[in-house]
Amino acid sequence: MSIIEVQNLTKSYRVYRKGEGLRESFKGLFHREYEEVHAVRGIDLTVEAGEFVAFLGPNGAGKTTTLKLLSGVIDPTSGDATVMGYVPWQRKDAYRRRFALVMGQKNQLWWDLPAQESYRLQQQIYGVPEDQFRATMDELTDLLDVRELLRQPVRELSLGERMKMELIAALLHSPDVLFLDEPTIGLDVIAQHNIQQFLRFYQEKRKITILLTSHYMKDVAALCKRVVVIAGGRIEYDGSLSGIIDTFSGYKIITLQLAEGHQPDLRSLGEVLSETWPKVRVRVPRAEVPKTLSRFLAEHPIEDVAVEDPPLEDVIADLFRESSEKRAGERVTAAGGGSD
Repeated sequence: MSIIEVQNLTKSYRVYRKGEGLRESFKGLFHREYEEVHAVRGIDLTVEAGEFVAFLGPNGAGKTTTLKLLSGVIDPTSGDATVMGYVPWQRKDAYRRRFALVMGQKNQLWWDLPAQESYRLQQQIYGVPEDQFRATMDELTDLLDVRELLRQPVRELSLGERMKMELIAALLHSPDVLFLDEPTIGLDVIAQHNIQQFLRFYQEKRKITILLTSHYMKDVAALCKRVVVIAGGRIEYDGSLSGIIDTFSGYKIITLQLAEGHQPDLRSLGEVLSETWPKVRVRVPRAEVPKTLSRFLAEHPIEDVAVEDPPLEDVIADLFRESSEKRAGERVTAAGGGSD
């Protein structure tokens, strides 16, 4: 059953382009030049109930804008979307009671008050019955191990502790859909791991639908089976995490342990990544690995060999770089009026 459906969703902004210097600033008082920024460029997306989906993309790719559109924070320029049957930007109360949005760089808790005071306000806003509120509060505070921190002002908490409190605030009304925008940004490794463990357990237990944006591949690998890669406001990939490597990586990495004292010319094998004799690492085009490796093994004494896919981070970085270069080329072509 589809819980989120998006068709040709777009969002553009008209941004004032300010010139440099006093003269340009004065000129801007009378004549302003604007630039059209396309944050989301006609994306299509379907998410089934109970899925945990990751949104990957470089800064400015359109990830956060998409979550803001789906949560009704901003209106689209064009296109359609429904979440649980509601149009997000109509901002109906019935919809607001069924989703939550957590942004890692923004706080929803009162800074100078203990978190429990903000939770009571959340209870009143969402109309959560007292028995349900207490049961949910007990469950979440125990899972996140923060019961002793509820009476402490939020400003005195560590970043990791504050994020735990933000998650509790988002989940107090038991939403069916949760939008998470960089929930582990700035956290240390232990805090990241704790948040990951909680999200995995809670999602499996409650079967809620979660859309997650993150720059940390460990978040994605630990939590999500499905990944949507967005770049330049467009969806470049939608599938499994492992499928990204198969789709976008054109090479494999071969690690060879050569026989002692044997130093052959490695250029015929591929691009040499490192040489710490007798161990070497070489990058070889994926389609050429079998015949290239077979020929090399026949000609040279080898003590050990390993063939691996490149690190996921490298593949993602290459994909982002290619997308950025493609968009830059499109802008140049548009500025020049195209070519015949």
